[in-house]
Amino acid sequence: MRPLPSYLIPKLGHLVSASLIKFQNRSLVFQHHILSLYKITVSPVSASSKYLSPVKHTETNKENAKAKTSKRTRTNGSLPFLPIFQAGAARRRAVLLSKMENKLSNKLEGSLTGKQLVPPSPLSIDGWKKLKDESINNSRFEVRMMEQMLSSESDINVAKSLLTFVAKESGSISYELLLKYLALCVNKNHTAEVYDVFDIMKVRFKSLETGAYSLLIKGLSGTDRWKECLTLLESLKQIVTPSSKNYGDAIFGAIHHKEATTGWELYEEMINKNLQPNLATLQTFFDYGKFHNDDNYKNKLSAVLLYLRDNQIYPNESLLKSIKSWFESVPGEKWKGSFTTINNSGECRSCQKHLESIQLSEDEYNELRTKVMKEVIEGRDVFKKTNPLDVSRKGNWGSACPCFVLIIDGIISRKSYKNAGTFEQLLEVVSHLAEQNLRLLLLGRKHMLKGTNSWERRHMAAIQEKADCFFTENISEDDPFLLYATLYSGNHCKFLSRDLMRDHKACLSDGIARRLFFKWQRGHQLLLSYYSPGKRIQFENVLNYDTIIQTTEDTWHIPYDEDEVERCSYEVPRKWLCLQKRD
Repeated sequence: MRPLPSYLIPKLGHLVSASLIKFQNRSLVFQHHILSLYKITVSPVSASSKYLSPVKHTETNKENAKAKTSKRTRTNGSLPFLPIFQAGAARRRAVLLSKMENKLSNKLEGSLTGKQLVPPSPLSIDGWKKLKDESINNSRFEVRMMEQMLSSESDINVAKSLLTFVAKESGSISYELLLKYLALCVNKNHTAEVYDVFDIMKVRFKSLETGAYSLLIKGLSGTDRWKECLTLLESLKQIVTPSSKNYGDAIFGAIHHKEATTGWELYEEMINKNLQPNLATLQTFFDYGKFHNDDNYKNKLSAVLLYLRDNQIYPNESLLKSIKSWFESVPGEKWKGSFTTINNSGECRSCQKHLESIQLSEDEYNELRTKVMKEVIEGRDVFKKTNPLDVSRKGNWGSACPCFVLIIDGIISRKSYKNAGTFEQLLEVVSHLAEQNLRLLLLGRKHMLKGTNSWERRHMAAIQEKADCFFTENISEDDPFLLYATLYSGNHCKFLSRDLMRDHKACLSDGIARRLFFKWQRGHQLLLSYYSPGKRIQFENVLNYDTIIQTTEDTWHIPYDEDEVERCSYEVPRKWLCLQKRD
């Protein structure tokens, strides 16, 4: 990268300073706007409240509660925790700040970089030669220009005129340039041009790389030459395992040309290779099903829905609408779909039926506990961050102590609230839970027993009077102890922690165990949603129902991702499609 000219540096510094001043001035408005995006409700701490029971508000009180919460946040420094497992929560927490940061970054980037503009219309050979000569850096000019045509979705005729110039200047067109031109043709659905490039490539090149195969499979799938996709797919298999997208494009070609048998064969092959089908591919099957109603096809689509259930895959809105439309098109069954939500109790607001419980069955729980003990707690990497003595002491502790109702991570509050000391918050949380006569276990580290500015001995002594405590070595990793204690205490035991346990879930060797872990986690992990020093504590609701596709003889309930919501892997949707079979 070339250094900036010296005359630009003062101007750039002024621009950055001005932008930062604007950013700081807007920070309070930004914080207020973040709070206004969520309906944050709080409740007084009382001995009679249950830590798993949500606080109920009327619609009028909700607005008052939100306004009061925003005011309190500005005055006492309390900050709300947003729901961890709710779809889109993580994205909404970051989106406004990201936009503000990107606005500054893009402004600076745009002022310091000058991209070569793509001509709005085809150029002659002399026109391209002049443009290349005037370019700041004409190295790989043709490739860079074609890349910009791709990103800006330029007119195909402009790209053709560039190829004419290259062929005239160098006598041939490189594989790289031809491949980028092919990508432009495929993206803009220029069938004749895709045919031309394919025929040229077959003659000029003895073999193709995976990117060319993928582009040609996609480009040919919707054309009369779609069967050549199957040949290309076989050729690709000789190099690598084709992707879900490759199979999906070939399936689209088969279904689009009413070759459903071929489409389902490709689908089964993909599933057998442990490839997860794209949602667009599944939508192709459901869209075709509206015009191909027979029992065999119906059974296959039902199996697709069960596959989504077993793998905890959520349809997007586009696929969901196709599913709804297919159900309502099945002759003689009178299905009716409606978009709905589920009460915290697990009751569907549309049909009033209760969904499956989030709680694991006894067999599921025992299977999960065995897997976690073997692969997470006693795994090969257990001693990397944990003192071996702790593992031995943990085993002795487990056999000597009774089962607990709640396990508390001792560092749940670190740096959570700027106006509350770490131990004050932890003490208030433990005291609140102890008032409900719950058998508590606090897991911490030995440094918590020493008197420091952060960990005061009087607070620790008060906590030890209200809860059993177990302290690991300071170099130990806390999470395995938390999992061990919770799972050892039984399926009723819950744990309080902000840790999402993603690393530990990833240690499990198979998808079934990982899904059971996530189900157990959502049904057992307690999260602090609001805390105001000396005043109020509130915990997130623990849902009573499982967020997966569910069915009975006359209903289907399908959770789905909303188009405008970006969901993280540890979040679950809150919107559902309820399908009922009418008498």
